[in-house]
Amino acid sequence: MRTILLLIEYDGTDFAGWQLQPNGRSVQEVVEGALAALLGEPVRLHSAGRTDAGVHACAMPAHFTTARELPLRAFRDGVNRLLPPDVAVREACEMPDGFHARFQAAGKWYRYTIDRRSVRSPLAARRSWQVRGRLDLAAMREAAALLAGEHDFAAFRTSGCAARTTVRRLDRLDLVEEESFLHIDVRGSGFLRNMVRMLAGTLVEIGLGKRPAADIARLLAREQGVRTGATAPPQGLCLMAVDYPDSFQKSV
Repeated sequence: MRTILLLIEYDGTDFAGWQLQPNGRSVQEVVEGALAALLGEPVRLHSAGRTDAGVHACAMPAHFTTARELPLRAFRDGVNRLLPPDVAVREACEMPDGFHARFQAAGKWYRYTIDRRSVRSPLAARRSWQVRGRLDLAAMREAAALLAGEHDFAAFRTSGCAARTTVRRLDRLDLVEEESFLHIDVRGSGFLRNMVRMLAGTLVEIGLGKRPAADIARLLAREQGVRTGATAPPQGLCLMAVDYPDSFQKSV
């Protein structure tokens, strides 16, 4: 059996999320359907993670196994001919036996995008959160520095999160300006459900002067009565990349 890894790009606006769902259009369902049509057999994809409804991905890794001896370009070009406009396979790679897109993942990079313009943009609305009002970037960067490292991020998860532990490591949290846009780039070993969106919502409240940067330390210490900011809307979030150990890098 061959293990094929796909890097999948999608606009999450019209999807109910990555994962198969009984009452909603999912990315997994659409891509598995295209693969099944190409290969003439059922296919089950195993992704590096899951994205919620409305969240995007530049390169979601997902693997499957098959005995079919098709060239790699067929798993990209052939599948893309069968996919709708809001999802595409960017790359297809053959991986060694035992590879798993989720269990071998070493880190992830998420980007949350804020549109700082005072007038709404219909074109940007699908990929960003419009925040009116001047953002204090110095205060936001002060708060972001407190989040780097290994912490208990229990305050930054929504109910229904099934993670066994709430301790996570953030390797970097950068604020990147690009014209009217502000990107919050978060890199780490793993994330809790809605963690990045809650981080973004809290940083925006700090930037708007609604709370001090020091609240971050209080949230990480789980002080009673201290709550995170509102969860930022899904359309601003995008999975940019997933990192794998050096032994897999040449393949990926």
